[in-house]
Amino acid sequence: MTQRIWALLGIGVVLLGVVLWQRSITQPVVTVPRTMEAVEAPRPGRQPIAPASIHHRLAMAALGQVGVTVAYDPAYVALAYPNGDVPLDRGVCSDVIVRAFRQVGWDLQRCLHEDMTATFSAYPTRWGLKRPDANIDHRRVLNLMTWFARQGWSVPISARGEDYQAGDVVAWDLGGGLTHVGVVVPDEQGRPRIVHNIGQGARLEDVLFAWTQIGHYRIR
Repeated sequence: MTQRIWALLGIGVVLLGVVLWQRSITQPVVTVPRTMEAVEAPRPGRQPIAPASIHHRLAMAALGQVGVTVAYDPAYVALAYPNGDVPLDRGVCSDVIVRAFRQVGWDLQRCLHEDMTATFSAYPTRWGLKRPDANIDHRRVLNLMTWFARQGWSVPISARGEDYQAGDVVAWDLGGGLTHVGVVVPDEQGRPRIVHNIGQGARLEDVLFAWTQIGHYRIR
């Protein structure tokens, strides 16, 4: 009996060896070079964003408002903070800018409020305010111009259309103390057009040189 048990155990060992040998053939071991072990895989949201893609995304975010914002409404509204907004079907010219910038990661309501809280004297005083107002400050063209300039985003005003790129922000003096702002969105031929709201909702129009320019800005 003892000899039979040892014989069976011997057969089992042989069979196990055969199985392990076959697995070593069909499933080879892959050795990872040490240089690869130190490379960290990209993490979602960690990849650097090229400036050109930011400009394109900003232009597309402005263009996406056409047909959505269909009315001009300059009424003062108490807004949520941060990321406060009036109903999307209405707004003013500055709301085109604010909404587009939110799509690419900047909440201008918060950006301006924090900067004005820290350096209120750097901003225009034509409205007679003595402290920041997060409901309206970011919706005023002159305040937006000041914040853009303080970021180092000013670029030269030009009489040549080729000097304006997708996503550029342009400000105008309409006369009579009125200012205006819009976003450059090139057409299919690359000619600079403007998404803006000057009274009939967000529209894409050929108005880059329609009024006197007082500001030209580009994200950097």
